[in-house]
This record gives sequence, C-alpha cells and structure tokens, in this order.
Amino acid sequence: MVLKDSITKEVLIWKHIQNETIKDYKYLLTELITLDYTINSITIDGKRGLYRAFESYPVQMCHFHQKRIIQRYITKHPKLQASKDLQKILLRLTFTNETIFTKKLDAWYKMYKDFLAEKTLNETTGKENYTHAKLVSAYRSLRTNLPYLFTYKKYKHLSMQNTTNSLDGGVFSPMKKLHKIHNGFSKSLKLKMVDDYLVNYKKK
Repeated sequence: MVLKDSITKEVLIWKHIQNETIKDYKYLLTELITLDYTINSITIDGKRGLYRAFESYPVQMCHFHQKRIIQRYITKHPKLQASKDLQKILLRLTFTNETIFTKKLDAWYKMYKDFLAEKTLNETTGKENYTHAKLVSAYRSLRTNLPYLFTYKKYKHLSMQNTTNSLDGGVFSPMKKLHKIHNGFSKSLKLKMVDDYLVNYKKK
C-alpha cells in the first residue's frame, strides 16, 4: 500500500500488507501527519469505507476506477439499451461537470426506473431478485460515488488529480515488471527489492 504526493510525484510512505483494509489506510495517514506533512486532498480508488476514513479532507474518486467498476457490471460492449445509454453518460465523465452529469444521470434513471425495478423469481430459493441486477449495481455505484467524482473541480486551487494513474502507472507498473524479472527471488528478497525501489523512486 503506497501513498504518493501528486504535486512532487514523490512516494511518501508505504506498508507491506496481506489484505487491503481501512485500518491500514488510517495508519499510513497518521504516520504522514506524525512526519509533519500537510494533507490538502486525497484521490482514492473507491474502496468501500475510505470516504468515511478520509472525511476530514477533500476526497476525489478516481475516474479511471469508476469507469472500470461500471465496465465490470455492464461490460465494454453492453447489449441492453439502458446499459448503452448509461455508458454514454459515463464516457463524458471527465469532460463535464457535476451539475450536467447529475441531470443526465437523473434523466436516465427516470427513463429506466421501471426497467430497473423488474424482478425475477428464483424457483430454487423462492426469492425475488432484480432481473437486471448488474445494471442496478452500476447505477448505485455512480450514485454513491457522485459526491466525490467532481471534487477536483470544486477545489481547483489544490490542483487535485482526478485519477490515481500516476500511482498505478507511474509507480506500480515498473515495480511489477521488476518483480516479474526477478520472479525467482525468495519472498524476503522480493520485499527488500520493493523497498529499495520505493525508497529511490524520484527521491526528494
């Protein structure tokens, strides 16, 4: 788990973890504050619980991860017209503002409200489930993350990033290649290699 400064591009702090938890994020945040860093804003990948963990700061949801989440639900080439229309709205995410995006999302929901409410009986369990469950989940994801999709435009003076690409592509991609090259290393050597890489990453 890595925290990177979006202004200086410097890797600030990291922690080796088995599973990603909110507790780990809070720990690293506390460590940064202890090191006397000033946190202006945070761009995240949308893990559940992070909004509450970072509620004291302006939080931006990564546009790339939001698009990936929706793609996971409705696929890259949706067949349902409702999914196609939702995809069109999402494609404009980076090129629009919160007011317009919200109006389009509200209009979409109004048009497909009954369609989304359709349910199918599971004869095995006897329970009713949403017929278009994945589409419902896609809509809920956008609705849940909406308050954090345009934070970077509300705080322009902070020069917030609207994606975590500088971390995912700038830090993790080269590190993964390095890891692949030295795949024969023991776990302890791999961890040392990662530490050395992060210590020297655009060191300030």
